[in-house]
Amino acid sequence: MIKKGIILAGGKGTRMSPITKAVNKQLLPLYDKPLIFYPLSILMLAKIKDILIIVNKGELYQYKKILPNGDNLGIKIKFIEQNKPRGLPDAFILGEKFIGTENVALILGDNFFYGQNLTKQLLNYKKLKKGAKIILHKVKKPDQYGVAKINKNNKVTLIKEKPKKFISDLAITGLYFFDNSVCKFSKLLKPSKRGELEIVDLIKKYQKKGSLKANLLGRGGAWLDTGSIDDLYKTSAFVSSIEKRQGLKVACIEEIAFLNKWIKRKEINNQIKFYGNCEYSNYLKDLIK
Repeated sequence: MIKKGIILAGGKGTRMSPITKAVNKQLLPLYDKPLIFYPLSILMLAKIKDILIIVNKGELYQYKKILPNGDNLGIKIKFIEQNKPRGLPDAFILGEKFIGTENVALILGDNFFYGQNLTKQLLNYKKLKKGAKIILHKVKKPDQYGVAKINKNNKVTLIKEKPKKFISDLAITGLYFFDNSVCKFSKLLKPSKRGELEIVDLIKKYQKKGSLKANLLGRGGAWLDTGSIDDLYKTSAFVSSIEKRQGLKVACIEEIAFLNKWIKRKEINNQIKFYGNCEYSNYLKDLIK
């Protein structure tokens, strides 16, 4: 069972410069909320309440303004500052003390997930006891992603980063579930040619032991990257379309906490006062009518 989660919100966001010279990428608006709300909501939907957010050195104060410690959501949020990007597995080295003896989930701070059965899937993923689990999504251009090939039992048989020849059209998304061996395995990795630890190398260690499984996000599910300005706007338009059509918020972290009975009306009212007179506050008011 996975009880702890990490959001990797570091990186320079150079593809979004000069905007990211002023504010961290994960605090940019994705439609009506900071981008960081979306990966945080995924962990909360999985009922993971103990969360570590890894941020760039010098940018912690920006996060503290919007996510002080998690008390307002009935969860625990801790932060670690990262001096410089060292690759995704560095999250488990930096977070080793936070992880302790527990299993852990990792989600990238710029990844967006959406789907009708997503909550049910997430609650199933967090049941992991041994090994690792990656989440795959069918893509049209697999040569632009790290991809995995799986057998009928969902065991991963092959992993390849941006293959020139077709191997699989199942891309590895930015959501991972690991047993406690992940800290040990991460410390054994060596930097790649670009000078960083690679997540593909980490999951290959589980694959070689025969303990790497995969689940498909499934048809109708959405996995979107927000790593560029165009991608951010496209994903914002997607969220806008859903919210306006359904009248429901995507990634409303207070709503998730309230429905999970982690907070009560008092905390919702406090958040309404904090956000002030805005459409998001009006949505929270309707939630506790």
